[in-house]
Amino acid sequence: MLNAKKLTLAVLVQAALISTAVASEQSEAKGFVEDAEGSVLFRTGFIHRDKIDNRKDQSSYAQTAIVQLESGYTQGTVGVGVGAVGDWSFKLGSNNNAGNNMIPHDNNGEPYDQWARGGVNVKARISNTEVRYGTQVLDLPVLASNTARLVPEYFTGVLATSREIDGLELTAGKFTKNQFSDQIATDQNDLDRAIVWGARYQVNDQLNTAYFGVDNKDRLERHYANVNYKLPLANQSSLTFDFSGYHTDWDAKADGTARTYSHTSNDFNNLSNSIWAISTAYNTGPHNIMLAYQQNTGNAGYDYNLGAGVADGGQTIYMPNSYLSDFIGNDEKSVQLQYSLNFDQYGVPGLNWTSAFVYGWDIDANRAVRANPADPNSAIVARELVVDNATEREFFNQVKYTVQSGFAKDASLRVRHSYYRASDEYQGSYIGDTNEWRLFLDIPVKLF
Repeated sequence: MLNAKKLTLAVLVQAALISTAVASEQSEAKGFVEDAEGSVLFRTGFIHRDKIDNRKDQSSYAQTAIVQLESGYTQGTVGVGVGAVGDWSFKLGSNNNAGNNMIPHDNNGEPYDQWARGGVNVKARISNTEVRYGTQVLDLPVLASNTARLVPEYFTGVLATSREIDGLELTAGKFTKNQFSDQIATDQNDLDRAIVWGARYQVNDQLNTAYFGVDNKDRLERHYANVNYKLPLANQSSLTFDFSGYHTDWDAKADGTARTYSHTSNDFNNLSNSIWAISTAYNTGPHNIMLAYQQNTGNAGYDYNLGAGVADGGQTIYMPNSYLSDFIGNDEKSVQLQYSLNFDQYGVPGLNWTSAFVYGWDIDANRAVRANPADPNSAIVARELVVDNATEREFFNQVKYTVQSGFAKDASLRVRHSYYRASDEYQGSYIGDTNEWRLFLDIPVKLF
Protein backbone atom coordinates (compact mmCIF):
# COMPACT_ATOMS: atom_id res chain seq x y z
CA MET A 1 0.00 0.00 0.00
CA LEU A 2 2.94 2.32 0.61
CA ASN A 3 3.91 1.95 -3.06
CA ALA A 4 0.37 2.89 -4.10
CA LYS A 5 0.56 6.05 -2.01
CA LYS A 6 3.94 6.98 -3.47
CA LEU A 7 2.61 6.35 -6.97
CA THR A 8 -0.37 8.63 -6.37
CA LEU A 9 1.86 11.42 -5.06
CA ALA A 10 4.19 10.98 -8.02
CA VAL A 11 1.28 11.28 -10.44
CA LEU A 12 0.21 14.48 -8.67
CA VAL A 13 3.67 15.95 -9.16
CA GLN A 14 3.77 14.90 -12.80
CA ALA A 15 0.28 16.29 -13.41
CA ALA A 16 1.34 19.64 -11.97
CA LEU A 17 4.00 19.85 -14.69
CA ILE A 18 1.60 19.17 -17.56
CA SER A 19 0.18 22.67 -17.54
CA THR A 20 -0.50 22.61 -21.29
CA ALA A 21 -3.13 19.89 -20.98
CA VAL A 22 -5.89 22.30 -19.92
CA ALA A 23 -6.22 26.04 -19.35
CA SER A 24 -4.59 27.24 -16.14
CA GLU A 25 -6.97 28.35 -13.39
CA GLN A 26 -4.18 30.28 -11.68
CA SER A 27 -3.53 32.37 -14.78
CA GLU A 28 -7.09 33.69 -14.46
CA ALA A 29 -6.73 34.72 -10.79
CA LYS A 30 -7.99 38.28 -10.24
CA GLY A 31 -6.47 38.79 -6.78
CA PHE A 32 -6.64 38.11 -3.05
CA VAL A 33 -9.51 40.57 -2.46
CA GLU A 34 -11.07 40.67 -5.92
CA ASP A 35 -12.02 36.95 -5.92
CA ALA A 36 -12.98 36.80 -2.23
CA GLU A 37 -16.30 35.21 -1.26
CA GLY A 38 -18.21 35.02 2.01
CA SER A 39 -21.50 33.43 3.03
CA VAL A 40 -23.50 32.44 6.08
CA LEU A 41 -26.04 29.62 6.25
CA PHE A 42 -28.76 29.99 8.87
CA ARG A 43 -30.05 26.51 9.66
CA THR A 44 -32.84 25.41 11.97
CA GLY A 45 -32.56 21.67 12.60
CA PHE A 46 -34.87 19.11 14.16
CA ILE A 47 -34.37 15.35 14.46
CA HIS A 48 -36.79 13.16 16.42
CA ARG A 49 -36.41 9.41 16.79
CA ASP A 50 -39.42 7.65 18.22
CA LYS A 51 -37.99 4.41 19.59
CA ILE A 52 -40.27 1.39 19.81
CA ASP A 53 -40.45 -1.24 22.60
CA ASN A 54 -40.01 1.19 25.53
CA ARG A 55 -36.56 2.38 24.48
CA LYS A 56 -35.64 6.01 25.15
CA ASP A 57 -36.60 8.45 22.40
CA GLN A 58 -34.05 10.87 20.93
CA SER A 59 -34.99 14.46 20.08
CA SER A 60 -32.73 17.34 19.09
CA TYR A 61 -33.73 20.93 18.21
CA ALA A 62 -31.20 23.67 17.51
CA GLN A 63 -30.33 26.78 15.50
CA THR A 64 -27.00 27.56 13.90
CA ALA A 65 -25.19 30.05 11.68
CA ILE A 66 -22.47 28.45 9.54
CA VAL A 67 -19.98 30.97 8.15
CA GLN A 68 -17.64 30.29 5.24
CA LEU A 69 -15.03 32.81 4.08
CA GLU A 70 -12.67 32.39 1.14
CA SER A 71 -10.11 34.84 -0.19
CA GLY A 72 -9.13 34.82 -3.81
CA TYR A 73 -5.65 33.80 -4.98
CA THR A 74 -2.89 36.31 -5.43
CA GLN A 75 -1.74 36.75 -9.01
CA GLY A 76 1.45 35.20 -10.35
CA THR A 77 2.81 31.75 -11.06
CA VAL A 78 2.01 30.64 -7.51
CA GLY A 79 -1.14 32.05 -5.94
CA VAL A 80 -1.75 32.05 -2.20
CA GLY A 81 -4.88 32.65 -0.14
CA VAL A 82 -6.70 31.90 3.10
CA GLY A 83 -10.05 30.52 4.16
CA ALA A 84 -12.14 30.03 7.26
CA VAL A 85 -15.17 27.99 8.28
CA GLY A 86 -17.05 28.05 11.56
CA ASP A 87 -20.42 27.85 13.25
CA TRP A 88 -22.22 29.34 16.24
CA SER A 89 -25.24 27.41 17.53
CA PHE A 90 -27.76 27.32 20.34
CA LYS A 91 -30.30 24.74 21.37
CA LEU A 92 -34.06 25.22 21.10
CA GLY A 93 -35.98 23.79 24.04
CA SER A 94 -34.65 21.48 26.72
CA ASN A 95 -33.20 18.76 24.46
CA ASN A 96 -33.13 16.44 27.47
CA ASN A 97 -33.22 13.39 25.20
CA ALA A 98 -30.76 14.66 22.61
CA GLY A 99 -28.54 12.01 21.08
CA ASN A 100 -28.61 12.34 17.31
CA ASN A 101 -25.11 13.76 16.78
CA MET A 102 -26.67 17.23 16.77
CA ILE A 103 -25.84 18.83 20.12
CA PRO A 104 -22.61 18.51 22.18
CA HIS A 105 -22.81 17.50 25.83
CA ASP A 106 -20.76 18.64 28.82
CA ASN A 107 -18.89 16.32 31.19
CA ASN A 108 -22.11 15.67 33.11
CA GLY A 109 -23.96 14.60 29.99
CA GLU A 110 -26.05 17.77 29.78
CA PRO A 111 -26.52 19.44 26.38
CA TYR A 112 -24.82 22.81 25.92
CA ASP A 113 -27.08 25.86 25.70
CA GLN A 114 -24.81 27.41 23.05
CA TRP A 115 -21.48 26.60 21.46
CA ALA A 116 -19.09 27.72 18.72
CA ARG A 117 -16.53 25.88 16.58
CA GLY A 118 -14.39 26.48 13.52
CA GLY A 119 -10.94 27.04 12.12
CA VAL A 120 -8.87 28.57 9.34
CA ASN A 121 -6.85 27.24 6.44
CA VAL A 122 -4.19 28.48 4.06
CA LYS A 123 -4.01 27.56 0.39
CA ALA A 124 -1.63 27.74 -2.55
CA ARG A 125 -2.21 27.11 -6.25
CA ILE A 126 0.04 26.59 -9.23
CA SER A 127 -1.65 26.11 -12.59
CA ASN A 128 -4.63 23.79 -11.75
CA THR A 129 -3.14 22.18 -8.65
CA GLU A 130 -4.21 23.38 -5.21
CA VAL A 131 -2.79 22.52 -1.79
CA ARG A 132 -4.78 23.49 1.30
CA TYR A 133 -3.76 23.12 4.96
CA GLY A 134 -5.96 23.64 8.02
CA THR A 135 -9.61 23.12 8.95
CA GLN A 136 -11.66 21.68 6.09
CA VAL A 137 -15.02 20.13 5.23
CA LEU A 138 -14.36 17.02 3.12
CA ASP A 139 -16.43 15.32 0.46
CA LEU A 140 -14.42 12.18 -0.29
CA PRO A 141 -15.99 8.69 -0.42
CA VAL A 142 -13.49 7.37 2.14
CA LEU A 143 -13.29 10.50 4.30
CA ALA A 144 -16.50 12.53 4.26
CA SER A 145 -17.66 15.21 6.66
CA ASN A 146 -21.08 14.53 8.14
CA THR A 147 -23.22 17.33 6.70
CA ALA A 148 -26.57 15.67 7.49
CA ARG A 149 -26.73 17.10 11.00
CA LEU A 150 -26.93 20.67 12.31
CA VAL A 151 -23.31 21.57 11.54
CA PRO A 152 -20.63 19.82 9.48
CA GLU A 153 -17.83 17.62 10.71
CA TYR A 154 -14.41 19.30 10.47
CA PHE A 155 -11.07 17.73 9.54
CA THR A 156 -7.64 19.28 10.11
CA GLY A 157 -4.79 18.46 7.76
CA VAL A 158 -3.44 18.95 4.26
CA LEU A 159 -5.19 18.13 0.98
CA ALA A 160 -3.82 18.42 -2.55
CA THR A 161 -6.16 18.44 -5.55
CA SER A 162 -4.90 18.46 -9.14
CA ARG A 163 -6.88 18.95 -12.37
CA GLU A 164 -4.04 19.37 -14.86
CA ILE A 165 -5.33 16.78 -17.33
CA ASP A 166 -8.74 17.26 -18.89
CA GLY A 167 -11.30 15.01 -17.19
CA LEU A 168 -8.90 13.77 -14.50
CA GLU A 169 -8.91 14.94 -10.87
CA LEU A 170 -6.25 13.58 -8.50
CA THR A 171 -6.40 13.85 -4.70
CA ALA A 172 -3.92 13.15 -1.90
CA GLY A 173 -3.86 14.27 1.71
CA LYS A 174 -3.09 13.66 5.35
CA PHE A 175 -5.33 14.53 8.31
CA THR A 176 -4.47 14.46 11.99
CA LYS A 177 -7.66 15.78 13.64
CA ASN A 178 -11.39 15.36 13.14
CA GLN A 179 -14.25 16.98 15.00
CA PHE A 180 -17.66 15.33 14.85
CA SER A 181 -20.80 17.44 14.38
CA ASP A 182 -21.64 17.21 18.08
CA GLN A 183 -18.14 17.87 19.44
CA ILE A 184 -16.54 21.11 20.60
CA ALA A 185 -12.92 19.95 21.05
CA THR A 186 -11.01 19.89 17.76
CA ASP A 187 -9.30 16.56 18.53
CA GLN A 188 -11.74 14.77 20.79
CA ASN A 189 -11.41 11.57 18.71
CA ASP A 190 -7.65 11.14 19.29
CA LEU A 191 -6.95 10.70 15.59
CA ASP A 192 -3.31 9.78 14.92
CA ARG A 193 -3.29 10.22 11.16
CA ALA A 194 -5.35 9.32 8.12
CA ILE A 195 -3.72 9.32 4.69
CA VAL A 196 -6.11 9.60 1.76
CA TRP A 197 -5.57 9.33 -1.99
CA GLY A 198 -7.73 8.92 -5.06
CA ALA A 199 -8.77 9.90 -8.56
CA ARG A 200 -11.89 10.78 -10.51
CA TYR A 201 -11.86 10.40 -14.28
CA GLN A 202 -14.57 11.46 -16.69
CA VAL A 203 -14.03 9.27 -19.75
CA ASN A 204 -16.69 11.10 -21.77
CA ASP A 205 -20.07 12.76 -21.27
CA GLN A 206 -21.67 9.41 -20.41
CA LEU A 207 -18.99 7.53 -18.42
CA ASN A 208 -17.45 8.54 -15.07
CA THR A 209 -15.10 6.52 -12.86
CA ALA A 210 -13.55 6.98 -9.42
CA TYR A 211 -11.17 5.26 -7.00
CA PHE A 212 -10.23 6.36 -3.45
CA GLY A 213 -8.31 4.86 -0.57
CA VAL A 214 -7.56 5.73 3.04
CA ASP A 215 -5.06 4.36 5.55
CA ASN A 216 -6.21 5.22 9.06
CA LYS A 217 -3.22 4.37 11.26
CA ASP A 218 -3.80 1.42 13.61
CA ARG A 219 -7.52 1.51 12.79
CA LEU A 220 -8.42 0.47 9.25
CA GLU A 221 -7.56 0.54 5.56
CA ARG A 222 -10.39 1.18 3.10
CA HIS A 223 -10.77 1.31 -0.68
CA TYR A 224 -13.65 2.62 -2.78
CA ALA A 225 -14.47 2.27 -6.49
CA ASN A 226 -17.29 3.64 -8.63
CA VAL A 227 -18.35 3.43 -12.27
CA ASN A 228 -21.31 5.44 -13.56
CA TYR A 229 -22.71 5.26 -17.10
CA LYS A 230 -25.61 7.32 -18.46
CA LEU A 231 -27.33 6.11 -21.60
CA PRO A 232 -29.39 8.79 -23.37
CA LEU A 233 -32.73 7.66 -24.78
CA ALA A 234 -35.37 9.22 -26.99
CA ASN A 235 -37.52 12.14 -25.78
CA GLN A 236 -34.83 13.37 -23.34
CA SER A 237 -35.13 10.20 -21.27
CA SER A 238 -32.13 8.26 -19.94
CA LEU A 239 -30.95 5.10 -18.23
CA THR A 240 -28.18 5.40 -15.63
CA PHE A 241 -26.17 2.37 -14.50
CA ASP A 242 -24.04 2.71 -11.38
CA PHE A 243 -21.63 0.36 -9.63
CA SER A 244 -20.01 1.25 -6.30
CA GLY A 245 -18.19 -0.68 -3.61
CA TYR A 246 -15.86 -0.62 -0.60
CA HIS A 247 -13.31 -3.04 0.80
CA THR A 248 -12.20 -2.57 4.42
CA ASP A 249 -9.58 -4.29 6.57
CA TRP A 250 -9.61 -3.52 10.30
CA ASP A 251 -6.74 -3.52 12.76
CA ALA A 252 -7.35 -4.96 16.22
CA LYS A 253 -7.34 -2.67 19.24
CA ALA A 254 -4.24 -2.34 21.39
CA ASP A 255 -5.73 -4.79 23.91
CA GLY A 256 -6.26 -7.36 21.15
CA THR A 257 -10.04 -6.99 20.93
CA ALA A 258 -12.00 -6.12 17.81
CA ARG A 259 -12.72 -2.60 16.60
CA THR A 260 -15.88 -3.61 14.72
CA TYR A 261 -19.26 -4.51 16.26
CA SER A 262 -20.88 -6.86 13.74
CA HIS A 263 -18.09 -9.43 13.29
CA THR A 264 -18.78 -13.15 13.54
CA SER A 265 -15.13 -14.22 13.55
CA ASN A 266 -13.07 -13.97 16.73
CA ASP A 267 -9.81 -13.70 14.83
CA PHE A 268 -9.59 -9.97 15.58
CA ASN A 269 -6.45 -9.52 13.48
CA ASN A 270 -8.23 -10.71 10.34
CA LEU A 271 -11.52 -8.82 10.10
CA SER A 272 -12.60 -7.50 6.72
CA ASN A 273 -15.65 -6.52 4.72
CA SER A 274 -16.53 -5.99 1.08
CA ILE A 275 -19.75 -4.20 0.22
CA TRP A 276 -20.90 -3.48 -3.33
CA ALA A 277 -24.02 -2.27 -5.06
CA ILE A 278 -25.40 -1.93 -8.55
CA SER A 279 -28.29 0.32 -9.48
CA THR A 280 -30.28 1.23 -12.56
CA ALA A 281 -32.24 4.49 -12.80
CA TYR A 282 -34.72 5.45 -15.49
CA ASN A 283 -35.44 9.13 -15.92
CA THR A 284 -38.15 10.61 -18.09
CA GLY A 285 -39.39 14.15 -17.67
CA PRO A 286 -40.15 14.79 -13.99
CA HIS A 287 -40.06 11.09 -13.07
CA ASN A 288 -37.08 9.05 -11.88
CA ILE A 289 -37.29 5.36 -10.91
CA MET A 290 -34.31 3.50 -9.44
CA LEU A 291 -33.79 -0.17 -8.61
CA ALA A 292 -30.70 -1.09 -6.54
CA TYR A 293 -29.15 -4.28 -5.18
CA GLN A 294 -26.52 -4.16 -2.41
CA GLN A 295 -24.52 -6.97 -0.81
CA ASN A 296 -21.99 -7.52 1.98
CA THR A 297 -19.35 -10.24 2.17
CA GLY A 298 -16.63 -10.94 4.74
CA ASN A 299 -16.64 -11.68 8.46
CA ALA A 300 -17.95 -8.25 9.52
CA GLY A 301 -20.39 -5.63 8.31
CA TYR A 302 -19.28 -2.32 6.83
CA ASP A 303 -19.15 -0.84 10.36
CA TYR A 304 -18.17 2.81 9.92
CA ASN A 305 -18.26 5.76 12.36
CA LEU A 306 -16.59 3.71 15.09
CA GLY A 307 -15.44 6.52 17.37
CA ALA A 308 -12.01 7.11 18.86
CA GLY A 309 -9.25 7.47 16.31
CA VAL A 310 -11.36 6.33 13.35
CA ALA A 311 -11.54 9.13 10.79
CA ASP A 312 -14.12 7.66 8.46
CA GLY A 313 -16.64 10.35 9.22
CA GLY A 314 -20.32 10.02 9.98
CA GLN A 315 -21.17 10.12 6.29
CA THR A 316 -18.57 7.89 4.65
CA ILE A 317 -21.03 5.51 3.03
CA TYR A 318 -21.53 6.47 -0.63
CA MET A 319 -23.94 3.62 -1.35
CA PRO A 320 -27.48 3.65 -2.79
CA ASN A 321 -29.26 1.80 0.05
CA SER A 322 -28.41 4.42 2.68
CA TYR A 323 -31.13 6.31 4.54
CA LEU A 324 -31.76 5.99 8.30
CA SER A 325 -30.34 2.49 7.99
CA ASP A 326 -27.41 1.90 5.65
CA PHE A 327 -28.16 -1.83 5.25
CA ILE A 328 -24.56 -2.72 6.05
CA GLY A 329 -24.98 -5.76 8.30
CA ASN A 330 -22.68 -8.75 8.25
CA ASP A 331 -23.40 -10.83 5.09
CA GLU A 332 -26.51 -8.71 4.37
CA LYS A 333 -28.21 -8.48 0.99
CA SER A 334 -30.65 -5.66 0.30
CA VAL A 335 -32.81 -4.40 -2.54
CA GLN A 336 -34.31 -0.93 -3.04
CA LEU A 337 -37.05 0.61 -5.14
CA GLN A 338 -36.98 4.42 -5.26
CA TYR A 339 -39.24 6.93 -6.98
CA SER A 340 -38.56 10.68 -7.29
CA LEU A 341 -40.81 13.38 -8.70
CA ASN A 342 -39.80 16.90 -9.74
CA PHE A 343 -42.84 19.19 -9.65
CA ASP A 344 -41.33 21.73 -12.03
CA GLN A 345 -43.51 20.58 -14.92
CA TYR A 346 -46.59 20.74 -12.68
CA GLY A 347 -46.20 24.45 -11.98
CA VAL A 348 -44.25 24.22 -8.70
CA PRO A 349 -40.55 24.67 -9.54
CA GLY A 350 -38.22 23.85 -6.66
CA LEU A 351 -40.46 21.16 -5.15
CA ASN A 352 -39.13 17.58 -5.12
CA TRP A 353 -40.44 14.38 -3.55
CA THR A 354 -38.56 11.10 -3.04
CA SER A 355 -40.02 7.84 -1.77
CA ALA A 356 -38.09 4.59 -1.28
CA PHE A 357 -38.50 1.13 0.18
CA VAL A 358 -35.45 -0.96 1.13
CA TYR A 359 -35.51 -4.57 2.35
CA GLY A 360 -32.48 -6.39 3.77
CA TRP A 361 -32.11 -10.09 4.54
CA ASP A 362 -29.59 -12.85 5.35
CA ILE A 363 -28.02 -10.74 8.13
CA ASP A 364 -25.61 -12.50 10.50
CA ALA A 365 -26.70 -11.15 13.89
CA ASN A 366 -24.45 -11.66 16.90
CA ARG A 367 -24.32 -10.93 20.59
CA ALA A 368 -21.47 -9.86 22.84
CA VAL A 369 -19.56 -12.27 25.05
CA ARG A 370 -18.18 -10.31 28.01
CA ALA A 371 -15.23 -11.02 30.28
CA ASN A 372 -17.66 -11.07 33.20
CA PRO A 373 -21.08 -12.24 31.97
CA ALA A 374 -22.70 -10.90 35.15
CA ASP A 375 -21.38 -7.37 34.49
CA PRO A 376 -22.98 -5.71 31.42
CA ASN A 377 -20.19 -3.10 31.44
CA SER A 378 -17.27 -5.52 31.39
CA ALA A 379 -15.04 -5.83 28.32
CA ILE A 380 -16.34 -7.61 25.23
CA VAL A 381 -13.92 -10.45 24.55
CA ALA A 382 -15.81 -12.20 21.74
CA ARG A 383 -19.05 -12.28 19.77
CA GLU A 384 -21.17 -15.31 19.01
CA LEU A 385 -23.53 -15.82 16.10
CA VAL A 386 -27.21 -15.74 17.08
CA VAL A 387 -28.87 -16.17 13.68
CA ASP A 388 -27.82 -15.90 10.03
CA ASN A 389 -31.17 -14.84 8.54
CA ALA A 390 -32.13 -11.62 10.34
CA THR A 391 -34.00 -8.98 8.33
CA GLU A 392 -34.61 -5.22 8.29
CA ARG A 393 -36.74 -2.86 6.22
CA GLU A 394 -37.24 0.88 5.80
CA PHE A 395 -39.88 3.03 4.14
CA PHE A 396 -38.43 6.48 3.42
CA ASN A 397 -40.14 9.68 2.28
CA GLN A 398 -38.68 13.14 1.75
CA VAL A 399 -40.13 16.41 0.47
CA LYS A 400 -37.86 19.38 -0.24
CA TYR A 401 -38.79 22.84 -1.48
CA THR A 402 -36.23 25.41 -2.61
CA VAL A 403 -37.25 29.02 -3.28
CA GLN A 404 -36.43 29.83 -6.89
CA SER A 405 -36.42 33.65 -6.90
CA GLY A 406 -36.94 36.80 -4.87
CA PHE A 407 -35.34 37.92 -1.62
CA ALA A 408 -35.46 34.35 -0.21
CA LYS A 409 -33.91 32.72 -3.28
CA ASP A 410 -32.16 29.39 -2.48
CA ALA A 411 -33.79 29.10 0.96
CA SER A 412 -35.03 25.54 1.42
CA LEU A 413 -37.19 23.42 3.68
CA ARG A 414 -36.55 19.68 3.84
CA VAL A 415 -38.86 17.24 5.63
CA ARG A 416 -38.07 13.54 5.74
CA HIS A 417 -39.54 10.54 7.52
CA SER A 418 -38.25 6.99 7.97
CA TYR A 419 -40.28 4.01 9.14
CA TYR A 420 -37.73 1.37 10.18
CA ARG A 421 -38.33 -2.16 11.45
CA ALA A 422 -36.02 -5.13 12.08
CA SER A 423 -36.56 -8.77 13.00
CA ASP A 424 -36.33 -9.70 16.68
CA GLU A 425 -32.81 -11.09 16.36
CA TYR A 426 -31.51 -7.80 14.93
CA GLN A 427 -33.05 -5.42 17.47
CA GLY A 428 -30.06 -5.21 19.79
CA SER A 429 -27.37 -5.30 17.12
CA TYR A 430 -28.21 -2.14 15.19
CA ILE A 431 -30.80 0.68 15.24
CA GLY A 432 -33.83 -1.19 16.49
CA ASP A 433 -37.41 -0.33 15.50
CA THR A 434 -37.62 3.44 15.00
CA ASN A 435 -39.82 6.13 13.49
CA GLU A 436 -37.70 9.14 12.58
CA TRP A 437 -38.55 12.70 11.54
CA ARG A 438 -36.04 15.25 10.25
CA LEU A 439 -36.86 18.88 9.47
CA PHE A 440 -34.25 21.33 8.25
CA LEU A 441 -34.83 24.94 7.25
CA ASP A 442 -31.83 26.45 5.42
CA ILE A 443 -31.50 30.17 4.66
CA PRO A 444 -28.24 31.03 2.82
CA VAL A 445 -27.02 34.63 2.78
CA LYS A 446 -24.18 35.82 0.57
CA LEU A 447 -21.97 38.33 2.38
CA PHE A 448 -19.73 39.34 -0.53
